[in-house]
Amino acid sequence: MATSLVGVLAAGAASAAPDKANIAIVVRDFSNPYWQALRDGAIAEGKKLGVPVTVQAGSNETDTVGQNNKISTMANQPFNCYGVVPVNGTNVITPLLPISRRGTPIINLDTALDEKAVKQSGLKLAAFIGSDNREAGRIAARHMLDALDGKGQVAILEGIPGEQNGINRETAFRNTVKGKLDIVQATPADYQRNKALTKTEAMLRAHPDITGIFAANDLMGLGAARAVLNAGKKGKVTVVSVDGVTEAIKAVKNGTLDATISQYPYAEGQMAVQACLKLVQGKPVPDDITSPIKLITSDNAAAALKAFPKPFFDFKDPFGTP
Repeated sequence: MATSLVGVLAAGAASAAPDKANIAIVVRDFSNPYWQALRDGAIAEGKKLGVPVTVQAGSNETDTVGQNNKISTMANQPFNCYGVVPVNGTNVITPLLPISRRGTPIINLDTALDEKAVKQSGLKLAAFIGSDNREAGRIAARHMLDALDGKGQVAILEGIPGEQNGINRETAFRNTVKGKLDIVQATPADYQRNKALTKTEAMLRAHPDITGIFAANDLMGLGAARAVLNAGKKGKVTVVSVDGVTEAIKAVKNGTLDATISQYPYAEGQMAVQACLKLVQGKPVPDDITSPIKLITSDNAAAALKAFPKPFFDFKDPFGTP
């Protein structure tokens, strides 16, 4: 992210001794296994490094008020590095400003804040850690094209309106299949399984010739897969989603879900703690740290499950995450 000021923030935190690091992380909600994995990775890495880590969340994926209240409360507690997964591109800026003005490092996790809004507010970010969601969309599209032999009608299950990760995934998917697949409908299901189930049922009735569904996250993908099964169309409609949560990988292995693009939030949580520790020690970190992604199909689902929640492959990592 262009908004980071790593050197300034590292210097501001240099007075804190390494054994005094105290890290706070706020994600969206713990009902989604994706955010559970990020939490678990951060806490496990904190225990490994002897660093206290506190992870809190809002009550659901769209709970901006609850998330902001958590940040405001934690801003008045003795943490010296913060990691935040925003609900959208701007919601956490206001409660983060008092933290930023103290010179305490803040790491933007998983979902990028709006760079223009960050710059206008004066918020300083030490780094961004997250996966390449555009590439995830491209990978999903290429797999869909292969599965459908480059032709057919597809639908898209979108995430939360205005949420940047979902926008990036969908935009990249659309650009990759343009002129090849016919996108007959796109509708938001707010990253929720039950909404995706209901909306997929409606889409299959409205467009009975659909042969592919791209879901912007696994919970929606699992809901779509259930709707396909209920409609008696298993094997006739390819469902591809993004996240790589355990249930989705198992669904890929047993053939319920065609593929998922795994994003490894556990590793993201580990890297957040590693980055915070370096910042508290006064050491610089890269301003844009890309966490790994991988296409999971029936060919590698068993290997992915065996290594879960960690990646089963080597990836570029500035911290040497195990």
